[in-house]
Amino acid sequence: MTDDRWAVVVGASRGLGLGLAAELKSRGWNVVGTVRDEAGDRRLQVLAGKPGGELQVEHLDINDDAQIAALRRRLDGTVFDLVFVNAGIAPKSRGDAAGASRDEAAAVFMTNAVAPIRVARAFLDRVRNGPGIIAFMSSGLGSVANKTDSYSELYSASKAALNSLSRSLAASVGGRRVTVLAVAPGWVRTDMGGRGAPLSVEESVRGIADMLERRAGTGRHGFVDYRGREVEW
Repeated sequence: MTDDRWAVVVGASRGLGLGLAAELKSRGWNVVGTVRDEAGDRRLQVLAGKPGGELQVEHLDINDDAQIAALRRRLDGTVFDLVFVNAGIAPKSRGDAAGASRDEAAAVFMTNAVAPIRVARAFLDRVRNGPGIIAFMSSGLGSVANKTDSYSELYSASKAALNSLSRSLAASVGGRRVTVLAVAPGWVRTDMGGRGAPLSVEESVRGIADMLERRAGTGRHGFVDYRGREVEW
């Protein structure tokens, strides 16, 4: 791969998104990281001063179509080797379909499944033909084949929906050669994963970055974990 690689990491305020931006930057990638608030902006500004590639900070709420369109216009001159959409919210209620309010359920599916695809489609023609990758932060909980309990059913269903929509996206790229991936990062010690999770953010994103570099140019759609292993849909 070329040394002048550009990535957009959507949702780089904290956790896995921030960790992935840091990992890519340390490998010499130039990174555009999007945040929603000033706290996220400050974290990325600190990261910008560390060795590696360039880091550009942009503000984006992925549920706002006007903001997506404005970001696309601001970045229109750049061709990206990677568009990585990291988005995910969990219901504040018990997380079951019967207990959540209709508004809460709609918000989970919009943020976790629909909005990430809208962002990806906005940048599809700016992804480098050949080595370019569009990736979505999914979850092992999004595997329908492996779903054997009722834990966090709304969140799980929203990630399964994201996986399905990623397949539709991969089928719609036409004659362009773009790799589309749904990525399960493992159980990671983040605000969502909790302190008892076995993986650190650094371990997960290191594996994700390795996997992305191996997958570049394959043109293969897949649901893979942070080690590059296939996950059952």
